Amino acid sequence: MKKFSATSLFCGAGGLDLGFERAGFKTIWANDFNKDACDTFHNWSQAKVVCGDISQIDAESIPDTDIILGGFPCQGFSLSGPRKLDDSRNTLYKHYVRIVKTKMPYAFVGENVKGLLSMGGGQVIEAIVADFAKCGYDVYYKLLNAKHYGVPEDRERVIIVGFRKDMHIRNFEFPPANKTSATLREALQNVPSPSEEDVCTAPFSSRYMSRNRKRGWDQVSYTIPAMAKQVTLWPGSPDMVKLGRDEWQFGEGFTRRLSWQEAAAIQTFPPNMRFNGDLTSVYKQIGNAVPPKMARAIARSVKETLREAMHGRTRA
Repeated sequence: MKKFSATSLFCGAGGLDLGFERAGFKTIWANDFNKDACDTFHNWSQAKVVCGDISQIDAESIPDTDIILGGFPCQGFSLSGPRKLDDSRNTLYKHYVRIVKTKMPYAFVGENVKGLLSMGGGQVIEAIVADFAKCGYDVYYKLLNAKHYGVPEDRERVIIVGFRKDMHIRNFEFPPANKTSATLREALQNVPSPSEEDVCTAPFSSRYMSRNRKRGWDQVSYTIPAMAKQVTLWPGSPDMVKLGRDEWQFGEGFTRRLSWQEAAAIQTFPPNMRFNGDLTSVYKQIGNAVPPKMARAIARSVKETLREAMHGRTRA
């Protein structure tokens, strides 16, 4: 049975790729601008990892592949209009489109923040869909929450999936949501108590103290952020107390942020995962990642859809 190959743009530590590999894909080429993230990717993957500015990479130098994976920034999209694609902050998005158009894989998968759906009153996401459609793809998107796919975390992300039009895939079903969620207790039960150097101990800012940062053992975590100073509290910390609008304080007792190992476990990285870089960089890589368990659920749906389409083409 065919094992699909994958290319990863803006790969980071490889959360998206880990999920796709667990579903039977094989990453053969990857790129990111962050050296620590590239080194982390090297720790677990045999793919060729090109560390550098994607704008300087010739699409023809990227190997042919069955699927392209990745996320792209959206800060430069104007709220006043649907197609401000000449904004310099959208460079990476344009290169994602450029590479998909050049390589023409069977499919591509993109990931982005929830806010993408409301930007420009919904016109930005429609412009993105139109751009990929012009490249020759049928495009589908949906807002998914990682907690519905075995991840003990409230993490809503827009998933965009495109299939090459000659595959004749006119309907794509995103993975169904699980009725129950994994909990912090389950995620952290085998994570050892951290050393001091494994936890961000920076002062807690007024921004941090503007809302509740603590979820209990039998709940799912708040979203794991990329900024170390904003990482949420270990569930064994005392409950926070609300003082007023946008003002909270810590309860009595020992309070600390999640360690990077705990954050990685919540994001469903494997327990033996090695991250390169200093503590700030490690937290950033973990917080920027697609949870591998969520990625695996998406990958399974994509793989099943591709196999059904290819089987239909063979019979034809």
